[in-house]
Amino acid sequence: MNKTLVAAWLSTIVIVPTVSAIEIYKDETNAVAIGGFIDARIINTQDTTEVVNGASRINFAFSRQLKNDWQAYALLEWGVNPVGSTDIVYNNRFESIQDEFFYNRLGYVGLSHEKYGSITLGKQWGAWYDVVYSTNYGFVWDGNTAGVYTYNKDDGAVNGVGRGDKTLQYRNSFGDLSFTVQTQLKNNTFFTCDNENITARDCERLLATGSDAAQQVDYNYTYGGAVTYQATDKLVLTAGMNRGEFDVTFGSGRTSTAVDLIYGMGVTWGNFKDNGFYAAINVNKNENHDTDNIGRLIDKAVGLESLFSYQFDNEMRTFVSYNILDAGNNYVIQPNFNADPNDNFKRQFVVVGLHYMFDAATVVYVEARRDYSDFTSADKEQQARMELSEDHGIAIGIRYTL
Repeated sequence: MNKTLVAAWLSTIVIVPTVSAIEIYKDETNAVAIGGFIDARIINTQDTTEVVNGASRINFAFSRQLKNDWQAYALLEWGVNPVGSTDIVYNNRFESIQDEFFYNRLGYVGLSHEKYGSITLGKQWGAWYDVVYSTNYGFVWDGNTAGVYTYNKDDGAVNGVGRGDKTLQYRNSFGDLSFTVQTQLKNNTFFTCDNENITARDCERLLATGSDAAQQVDYNYTYGGAVTYQATDKLVLTAGMNRGEFDVTFGSGRTSTAVDLIYGMGVTWGNFKDNGFYAAINVNKNENHDTDNIGRLIDKAVGLESLFSYQFDNEMRTFVSYNILDAGNNYVIQPNFNADPNDNFKRQFVVVGLHYMFDAATVVYVEARRDYSDFTSADKEQQARMELSEDHGIAIGIRYTL
């Protein structure tokens, strides 16, 4: 175990977009590589069967050797939708509406040195992802309980725990120990009202009347950090946290602050892509960090993700994962959309999968999810809406990696 080993383990998060990236240009100073994958699947869930995109993406990685052993590098990554997504709408005439083919996933630039570490700026994986990413290897159903994909399964951009926007990050390692620290330098202002059925414009107008039923929320800088310890060639220990603040101004001028906080730890054994046994588990506690399935801020919750897999010599990989995010009763901060104080939020499910690798870059797979969530509410309409995005399912697909 050494600094090089730890750096290689982290490079899958930080610099290298994919282990099978294709180098398309290289000279004595500069290099350019293209990476990513196309993933399409047939999925049956919510009583519907359809062909869908599997988070396909394409990226370009750039590096430049500088003097005194410094290196400059950059990454640009876009999500792509190879299967198409066209909706028919009716507004006095039929119209066909298509979603964007490209959307931004990552984009950052940085400098690195073997001794002094690396510093990067842009949209990039957050320090918190170092703690929990080792359970995120299922193709179809992301964990969604490790506090990464916040605000109803978005990409964690706002609070910097996933693909964080406007992030400044520093990484370095000493022997078997590596660390990451970061901050988001951003300014976000939005308006909320204690009424679910109100437009943003009307909510802002209500605030101007001096009503405490309307609030202006400023959610600006965040900061976080993570440490990774390579205990043995197979055993890796991680820990970290991330923090931000909601500064709330009510219509009457009254102010309050809500802290967005998550902290936790993880344990990993082995390498998911190697033959043999692999195991990973992480736990977290969080407050004001995520929303439920209809957008209400969760006061406090506890999350756990786990993944256990075995890859055979015949190129077959099996895995099972168990995930839970439990906020219990009375989890919604009041007042908030007139929530029932006895609502219960527990996202809980098991995924089993079978991957067949024609080679390291071409995988055919089947994955199935069994849902055990509990979104009990006295308001049956709200309960039905909460349950809408969580269900049993099965998917068959192919992933073609560049």
